[in-house]
Amino acid sequence: MATKPNKLATNAAHAAKLDRIVIQPYKEEGEAIRKAAKSAGQSLQSYILDAVREKIEQEKTNQY
Repeated sequence: MATKPNKLATNAAHAAKLDRIVIQPYKEEGEAIRKAAKSAGQSLQSYILDAVREKIEQEKTNQY
């Protein structure tokens, strides 16, 4: 089934708003991160982004 032109345009507009960041942990660390995300009931992406946001907030607090 072909994708409708409207959907393609919507997907392209959404993709243009996103950044792409690639991380490459060693396999053992990657597995630990995946397990932690699963235990927290989160997707891997949500888990990592939450951790990064928390670190950013901690650093903001420690600067003052």
